[in-house]
Amino acid sequence: MAKTKNSNLSAAKKAKNDEFYTQWADIEREMNAYLEYDPDVFRGKTILLPCDDPEWSNFTKYFALHFRDYGLKKLISTSYAPNSNSGAVFYQPTQFETGSPDYDQTKSMQRGRVFVLGDKDVNADGIINIDDLQWSYLEGDGDFRSEEVIALRDKADIVITNPPFSLFREFVAWLMDSTVHFSIIGARNAITYKEIFPLIQRNRLWIGKGFHQGDAYFRIPEEARTSYAAGVFDESTRTVHFRNITWFTNIEHGRRHEPLQLMTMADNIKFSKHKEVRGVGYLKYDNYDAIEVPFTDAIPADYVGAMGVPITYLDKYNPDQFEIVGITDRGNEYALKLREYDKNDAPNAGDLNRRAAIKLADGTYKSTYARLLIRKKAAP
Repeated sequence: MAKTKNSNLSAAKKAKNDEFYTQWADIEREMNAYLEYDPDVFRGKTILLPCDDPEWSNFTKYFALHFRDYGLKKLISTSYAPNSNSGAVFYQPTQFETGSPDYDQTKSMQRGRVFVLGDKDVNADGIINIDDLQWSYLEGDGDFRSEEVIALRDKADIVITNPPFSLFREFVAWLMDSTVHFSIIGARNAITYKEIFPLIQRNRLWIGKGFHQGDAYFRIPEEARTSYAAGVFDESTRTVHFRNITWFTNIEHGRRHEPLQLMTMADNIKFSKHKEVRGVGYLKYDNYDAIEVPFTDAIPADYVGAMGVPITYLDKYNPDQFEIVGITDRGNEYALKLREYDKNDAPNAGDLNRRAAIKLADGTYKSTYARLLIRKKAAP
């Protein structure tokens, strides 16, 4: 079933069916991780929520509710013009827009919108909340790459959103063109992208707390629900379910600094719960100067050389405990790769050259999944 769910995510990206609305509980879970580490993480800050229409999305509603207790300075949301959005076919103006004196039918489908909440009780009810949100049409369609939205980004302290999956690479590049902090949602396999992995390696971007048990549920437009396989769209919750999704951030949180509790190599070989390690030991790659560690909890605490570990290790990565020195999916700059294969070595030479390879007892070679190459950090 996981394969089906991830296939549907890929199909959604190809079709640019990017209308996924994040659940309130998932936003709260992630923001609480930052607040637990630093209770003042949002205090005095301007938060920008691009790709976010408060008529449909929970991000603006969530931060508007917590505006005072988080100590925000300003909250800004921008939405994309329906006619420039793949979801335009689903769009119907709501009472929030049509009931406003600023509503303009000629602009409604063509222009994006900007929503602003400041420390001003607009309706004089004694509280700052979503009812004090002020909005206006943008001059353009609200694309995050437009000069209007770039100007908003450059004035913001933090960007938080669920950007279009089909534009994830571009959105991260857009963030990296600024000094802004951010927390965004994306496909987990983005870890291996050539544009993303170097940022992870240099500690400019890391994995957030993530979704509960790795399960992400998103609301989608009513008309899009027929495009998902049985078991992916849940009629009872009216949500689509993916497992290959996580949060990417450069905001500190506590789990990022929790050291993994690991056994020594000898104890792993003797006691590991994994039959691939217990009584067997660790295989060495034929084409990388590193050993294969197929499970995060089987990382040997006393090994000082390079190790290839699953990319899911990033969920528990502590930069004070290990350093990331490469990835077998894209090569690396630390001269850990020892050789390239050709057809004389193996019929699957192309696959072997993309990933780490293990030489089997019969002389053939087996390619592994993509592996992060890590090394234990020396004691200070």
